Amino acid sequence: MTTNRRKPAGRPATIPDVAREAGVSRSTASRALADYGSVSPDARERVRAAAEKLGYRPNLLARSMITGRTHTLGAIVADIQNPFFAGVTRGITDAARAAGYQVLLANTDEDVAAERAAVKMLRDKHVDGLIVAPAATAETGHLAAAHAAGCPVVLLDRQVPGLPADSVTVDNHGAAQDAVRRLLAAGHRRIALVSLLGSAPAGGPAEAAGTPADAAAVPADPVSTGLERIEGYRAALREAGITDTDAYLRTGTFHREDPADLTAGLLSLPEPPTAVFATDSMIALGVLSAARDHGLRVPDDLSVVTFDDTDWARAVRPRISVVAQPVQELGARAVQSLITRIEGTTHAPEHLVLDTEFLDRESIAPPPGA
Repeated sequence: MTTNRRKPAGRPATIPDVAREAGVSRSTASRALADYGSVSPDARERVRAAAEKLGYRPNLLARSMITGRTHTLGAIVADIQNPFFAGVTRGITDAARAAGYQVLLANTDEDVAAERAAVKMLRDKHVDGLIVAPAATAETGHLAAAHAAGCPVVLLDRQVPGLPADSVTVDNHGAAQDAVRRLLAAGHRRIALVSLLGSAPAGGPAEAAGTPADAAAVPADPVSTGLERIEGYRAALREAGITDTDAYLRTGTFHREDPADLTAGLLSLPEPPTAVFATDSMIALGVLSAARDHGLRVPDDLSVVTFDDTDWARAVRPRISVVAQPVQELGARAVQSLITRIEGTTHAPEHLVLDTEFLDRESIAPPPGA
């Protein structure tokens, strides 16, 4: 039965308050609010109506102490301003919400120290698992420690050798190889690649990593995605009989080299490239900026291809040919893999590879004079 006792003004509503308002026992109210056990439809409806009337909010901390779960996931991405990671994050949040989870997001700016701090912060908040786009392939002790402590980790867009974690990527090598083959088929032989690979420059000369002496410094700990795209670029050139696959290869480090400057150096060569392959859409903007500064027209003077189908790539004229990645699906599949681990699956780590699609638009033409 209901009583005349009322919840004191200003105090958050509790389960006993909801029980009194609904005229049920505390245990019935608890079961109805947590949606477990046996509760009649009438009692359940009265409890929910009372909870809404009183503005009841469940104590998630108390619930997590009982269940061992917070129903929150941590997502650590490299650059939320990059359209690729913005799309991936949308896929993560949509899939998590559909599964009854909330997402706490951290941005690293491709910095390992920031990534390490983000992992600590999210673990302190007792997230049930982590989705991480790692900023490096070697400095990953914090990820290994989280995994060893029972916090499942799923790698997004990149892989870490030796870390026993699920990963979700695309076939970066194959997609890059296919894109360069298309430039070769258009008649190009001087094809450049511009990429940013990591956050820390190597201590030795650039030649140690296979790039020319006038190229930007190669990171000591590059991310796997960029390396795989470079290897696909080299493979396509070798197929075409081009033995010096690094003559037009330029790599830099995040926040240290400007893709426009790397491209400007290429365009100032005695025999400049007639086509440029950019490994992501942010780099492609730098490529287009340098081409404009050199008075070059795309594709009449310079063909351009990039990874990622962004809004601007469709809006500019000529429209840019791209390797389109299933960005939201990448995020959604990472969530599915993580929840499977949270629920106790113990099978061997899996590497899920999603398909890309080449969208041939208006930015590829035969080289000048062909």
